[in-house]
Amino acid sequence: MDICRTFDDIRSAVGRWRAAGERTVFVPTLGNLHEGHLQLVRLAAQHGQRTVVSIFVNPLQFGKNEDYSLYPRTMDADIEKLESVDCSALFCPTDKEIYPNGVEEQTTVAVPTMTNILCGATRPGHFTGVTTIVAKLFNIVQPDAAVFGIKDFQQLAVVKRMVQDLCMPIEIIEAPVARAEDGLALSSRNGYLNDAERDIAPALYRILRAARERILAGDHNYPLVEAEAKVDLLHAGFLPDYFSVRCARTLEPAAAEQELAILAAAWLGRTRLIDNITLTLQSP
Repeated sequence: MDICRTFDDIRSAVGRWRAAGERTVFVPTLGNLHEGHLQLVRLAAQHGQRTVVSIFVNPLQFGKNEDYSLYPRTMDADIEKLESVDCSALFCPTDKEIYPNGVEEQTTVAVPTMTNILCGATRPGHFTGVTTIVAKLFNIVQPDAAVFGIKDFQQLAVVKRMVQDLCMPIEIIEAPVARAEDGLALSSRNGYLNDAERDIAPALYRILRAARERILAGDHNYPLVEAEAKVDLLHAGFLPDYFSVRCARTLEPAAAEQELAILAAAWLGRTRLIDNITLTLQSP
């Protein structure tokens, strides 16, 4: 596995592969890798001959009261994990390499829809930070395709919209949610949970599944489904941020659509967990 720390290094590597007719698939990450990330890398390897993973803790997507300074930096362990899977190159730039003029002076990329709702409502500016760094990384790496996990459903939708709007010649590959045996969606932030919280955490997925079954059984009173799910979260020990039934394509509140996504975010102690589940309604 090549370790590239500059634009020139990674572009040179990808350029050589492209000249040889090899397809490059990209997996952007914040690092602190876990099995969920490795599943993304394995999926990427199925879609091309070369896989690039980036590790960059992006300050632009963290709010003032969020955990940027505390976010785990585990580069040595991350490299060891990537060497165990089919990863051709790791791109791990410095802040100065990515933001040579400083974060405050950075030109930004903003998607005007889907970013001020759900996670965007409580994390203002977060998705502008995401789309800006993803656009920069796409320009730097210049991959043929990129893999994003469905666990971050809103992020995936926003990135797909950006790629479409800006006519980026990159295929977006969707990876299913990686889960622990008890159903908890794998996330770097799960490491913040204490033992008692970790025991409670799988209830988020159970409540999502219950809402899906209720809707599939014919209950289309979505506001009531959402309200009662929030009560269930409170009883389980969470502090709900949102629980919402949405159109899977636009993220607008669900109405008569057949393709739906149920999205949830909730605090468990100091840890904010997100998860989602999708469903397809039968035609009337």
